[in-house]
Amino acid sequence: MDSPDVAADVVALLTARGQSLATAESLTGGLLGAAITAVPGASAAYVGGVIAYATPMKHRLAGVDAGLLAERGPVSEQTAIALAEGVRAATAADWAVATTGVAGPTSQDGHQPGEVWVGLASPAAPAIAVRHDFTGDRAAVRDATVRAALALVARALTQG
Repeated sequence: MDSPDVAADVVALLTARGQSLATAESLTGGLLGAAITAVPGASAAYVGGVIAYATPMKHRLAGVDAGLLAERGPVSEQTAIALAEGVRAATAADWAVATTGVAGPTSQDGHQPGEVWVGLASPAAPAIAVRHDFTGDRAAVRDATVRAALALVARALTQG
């Protein structure tokens, strides 16, 4: 399933529930929000998001604790969770999904290209993060991240 189809499923599921979604993006740089807003009717469910590409922006725009960023860095399970929780709180959305990782072509702070964390904050369960190790060039890693983020949201909506 490509991201437009999953994005349409996510929008339909959220709209049927009368719920909303926000995004916090780092390595995807707006691609996730673009995939969602490409769906006709997305405004019924998508409230918006932040692109917190530089590490300080994760704190300033998404409310990630500066101490957490200093201790764990921008690429970690805890940071992905904090990004999702932060943008959910900032936007008052029911759901939030966050992406952070290394798209490449070089490593970053000991993290190899393709290491990605996708965080999810929901209205009824503790926030989670899922690690992915994608292969390919920068574009492939970013595209795979968008697909993984949408799939995580879709799974959570259909299971909950």
